[in-house]
Amino acid sequence: MMCGRHTKEAQQYKEEFGKVNILKKVPALKDGAFTLAESTAILLYLSRKYNTPDHWYPSDLQKRAQADEYLSWHHTSNWTNASKTLWIKVLIPLLTGQTLPPEKLQEVLEDVATSLKQFEEKFLQDKPFIVGSEISLADLVAIEELMQAIGVGCDIFEDRPKLSEWRSRVEEAVGKELFQEAHKIILNIKELSNIQIDPQLKEHLEPVLKKMMK
Repeated sequence: MMCGRHTKEAQQYKEEFGKVNILKKVPALKDGAFTLAESTAILLYLSRKYNTPDHWYPSDLQKRAQADEYLSWHHTSNWTNASKTLWIKVLIPLLTGQTLPPEKLQEVLEDVATSLKQFEEKFLQDKPFIVGSEISLADLVAIEELMQAIGVGCDIFEDRPKLSEWRSRVEEAVGKELFQEAHKIILNIKELSNIQIDPQLKEHLEPVLKKMMK
């Protein structure tokens, strides 16, 4: 069982979900009696369990190290500000009824721009993909983060031809139909404005929202 990032009705805060992940965070995985949290750990576990083609997480020592390097940087850089665009433009207004000032979004986008520059210069360079000529889990993790910004109308690929070409290669490698299916929810995220929000979800998110609204 795989519990995705966008759950309905605050499922991750319910008692049943707590049995899968005591941290009550998504994504989470339950494989028989075995449970696992954190998206990167889940991806690596699945790639090993199902013996996926080598390029997803290369057995070559240096290529694997390149993938690990990116995955480590991903969680410690301003890169994750890309997901904040989703909160600022859609989720915070939906959950609080308040719209954040434009300068807050601009501040986040400036941080994203810095991270995109680092990504291009350090990790992508002149390679087709992060670890070389073939797609890897590192590319999947990277594109997932950026598609959140695209879903709320922030075209971070505009005027960045190298980044745009990389995205096209990732989409082609995954398969265009599967790529679109995987990002269907995020690309239609604005439709969330029509749903009713579970009060329990609002309660759990209140501290996070207050911090982001400062």
